[in-house]
Amino acid sequence: MGEIWAEVVTESSATELANSNACEMRVVYGLTSNHNLFYSMLLSAMPIMNPKSPHQRDLFPGALEMMILQSLRRQPMHGYALVQHIKQQSNDLLQVEEGSLYPALQRMLKEEFVKAEWKVSETNRKVRIYKITASGIKHLEHEVFRFERMLEGISLVLSHAKS
Repeated sequence: MGEIWAEVVTESSATELANSNACEMRVVYGLTSNHNLFYSMLLSAMPIMNPKSPHQRDLFPGALEMMILQSLRRQPMHGYALVQHIKQQSNDLLQVEEGSLYPALQRMLKEEFVKAEWKVSETNRKVRIYKITASGIKHLEHEVFRFERMLEGISLVLSHAKS
């Protein structure tokens, strides 16, 4: 796996970093004024501009799955809509390739985290609409909890390093 950067920042500088052209995977986290932990994943780990770029890196295991499930929790979508939603929600930092998306959706169908049905789109094309299942919601919540615990641990280690 490529480099992973972890930075402790203020809330305003996290927004500033999110709008920058990052070329690596970053996990930016810090404390709000109320001492609540916040984090932002700045992931340019999937191809952003040039798919053949030497800076192309993979996401950490489970990241794509969490983003797909969270997107489907919002509303059922077809594959192209998922790609666009993730791109939009990441401020264009992430571009999910079909070669990553559809195998992930197939794994989640097999594990029954999502279900799918064929429908006709507004453009009169046959599309497969994916919807999160109850076990998918449970799995998502578990994975997000694990991810947040990992960030909490990193935060504790780094905060002790400053003392």
